[in-house]
Amino acid sequence: MQVPICVFKILIIFVLYVSPSYGLGCSAVDRAALLGFKAKIVKDTTDIMASWVGKDCCDGSWEGVQCDGVTGRVTQVLLQRPADKDSAIYMKGTLSPTLGDLKFLEVLVISGMKRLSGTIPMSFAGLPRLTQLVLEDNALQGTIPASLGQLHLLQTLSLSGNRLTGSIPPTFQNLNRLIQLNLARNSLSGPIPLALGNLVNLQYLDLSYNMLTGSIPVNLGRLSKLTFLDFSNNRLSGQIPGSLCNLAKLLDLSLNNNLLTGQVPLNIGQLKSLATLSLSFNRLVGHIPESISQLHNLWNLNLSRNAFSDPLPNNALFVGLTSLLSVDLSYNKFNLGTVPKWITSKELSDVNLAGCNLKGPLPIFTKPGSLSSIDLSDNHFTGGLSGVFGKMSSLQKVKLSNNQLTGNLSAIRLPSGLSLLDLHSNKLSGSLSGLLGSAGRFLESIDLSNNQITGTIPNTISKFAGLTKLDVSRNRLTGTIPPSLGNLSKLGWLDVSINSIVGKIPTSLLVIRQLRHVNFRANKLCGEIPQGRPLNIFPSSAYAHNLCLCGKPLPPCKQAPAT
Repeated sequence: MQVPICVFKILIIFVLYVSPSYGLGCSAVDRAALLGFKAKIVKDTTDIMASWVGKDCCDGSWEGVQCDGVTGRVTQVLLQRPADKDSAIYMKGTLSPTLGDLKFLEVLVISGMKRLSGTIPMSFAGLPRLTQLVLEDNALQGTIPASLGQLHLLQTLSLSGNRLTGSIPPTFQNLNRLIQLNLARNSLSGPIPLALGNLVNLQYLDLSYNMLTGSIPVNLGRLSKLTFLDFSNNRLSGQIPGSLCNLAKLLDLSLNNNLLTGQVPLNIGQLKSLATLSLSFNRLVGHIPESISQLHNLWNLNLSRNAFSDPLPNNALFVGLTSLLSVDLSYNKFNLGTVPKWITSKELSDVNLAGCNLKGPLPIFTKPGSLSSIDLSDNHFTGGLSGVFGKMSSLQKVKLSNNQLTGNLSAIRLPSGLSLLDLHSNKLSGSLSGLLGSAGRFLESIDLSNNQITGTIPNTISKFAGLTKLDVSRNRLTGTIPPSLGNLSKLGWLDVSINSIVGKIPTSLLVIRQLRHVNFRANKLCGEIPQGRPLNIFPSSAYAHNLCLCGKPLPPCKQAPAT
C-alpha cells in the first residue's frame, strides 16, 4: 500500500524534530556559552562541572542543563547546592557574561555555591525568554544591574544571601509579570522604590536583612495578590501605612527590627488571612488595637520590644484570636500585674511575657500540655517552682530569670524533653544533683547563675552530651570541678566563677575544642592552668582571684626547690 505524501512528510518531521532518539544536539553557541561559565569556575567541589564534557550539552550528561527537544537550544540551567551539604561543597569563581548568549534560556538558577563572587553580568539583561532568575546564597558583589528591568517575562527574581550593595533599581517597575521578588540578606541601602507598587502580580516580597532606609511606600497597599511581605531587619522609619491593611490575601507580615514609630493601624483587623504578624524591635507606641482580635487565622503574634502601653483589649482577645499558638508581648510599657486570662486559657505553644511587670505566683495554664516555650523573665514573680512543670509534658525551653522565685532545686521535676533552662538571678537554693537528676538528656543550655545553690557540680553532668552552655556562677558551690566535664564536646560557654570551688582545673577540659568563653574567677582553685588550647588563650581575668592558680595566661608556676 502506498503511503500518502502528506503522511510521509509528517513522519519525517516527527523523526527529525520530535523523537528524542534523533535530537539535533546542542547549539554550538549554547555550548560555548556554557563552557565560558565553566572556564570562570576556578574550583568546584560540587563536581557538577566535571560532567560538562563532550560535544553534546543536550544529551542529558551535562548536570543541571536542560534543552528543548525540538530546537536543541538550552532552556534551563539549574545548579543548586543541596541545603544539607556541609561547607566544603561550593563553587569558587565568578559568573561569566557568556551566559547572556543563551538566548533561549527560560530558567537560570545558580544557588548555594557560597564562594561564587564577582558581579551580576550586564549581559543577563539580554535573555529575553527568562522567566526565573535565582542567584541565591552565593558571594556576589556590586550593585543590582538596572538593566534587569528589561526582562519583561520574568516571574521569579531572587538574589538573596549575597553581598550586593547599592539601591533597588526603580526599573523593576517594568517587571509587571513578577510573582516573587527576594532581595533579602544583602547590604542594599536607600529607600524602597515607589515603583514596586506597580508590580500588581506580586505575591512574595522579601527585602529583609538589608540597610534600607526611609518609609514604607503607601502604594504597596495596591499589591492585592501579595501573600508574603518581609521588610524586617532594616532601618525603615515612619509609620506603618494603613494601606497595608488592604492586603486581604496577606499571610505573613514581618516588619520587626526597624525604626518604625507611631501606632499600629486601627484597621489591622482587615487582614483576615494573616497568620503571622511580627512588629518587634521598633518604636511603636499606644494601645494594641481592638481590631487585632478579628485576625481569626493568626497563629503567631510578636509585638515585643516596643513602647506599647495599657490597657490590653482583654475581652476582645479572649473571644478572638482563635488560632493563636505563639504570643510575645515582652519588653513594652505594660503593667499587666497578672498574666491575662486570654493567654492562660488558650492552647498555646509559646508564651513570652518578659518584662511585663507581672507579680505574684507563677501563672497556672489551663492547657499546659501544649506549651513548648515559656519566657517570663525580668518580672516580679514570687513563690516556688515545685509544681510548675508537672503537666508541661511538651516543654522544651523555659526562661524564668531575674524574678524573686524561691525554693529548693531538689523539689523541681523538669520535663524530659527540656533543652533550655534559664533560672538565673532568683533566690533558689538546694543542690544541682537533685535538679539535674530529674532532667532528660536533651538539655543544651543551663543557666542557674546568681542564686543560692550549694553542694558540688555533679559528675552526672556528663550525661548531657549536647550541652553548649553551663553557667553556675555567683552561687555557693563547693567541691572540685569534675573531670567528666571534658566529655561535653559541644560545650561553648562554661562559667563557674564566684563560688567556693577548690582543687585544680581538670586537664580533660583541653579536649573541648568548641569552648569560646570560660570563667573560673573568684574561687579557691590552685595549681597550673592546663597548658594548651583552648584554656590558655583566654584572658587572665578568667582565672583571677583564686587561691594559687599559675601558668599561662597567669604568671608561671614556681619551680619546687631542689632537694
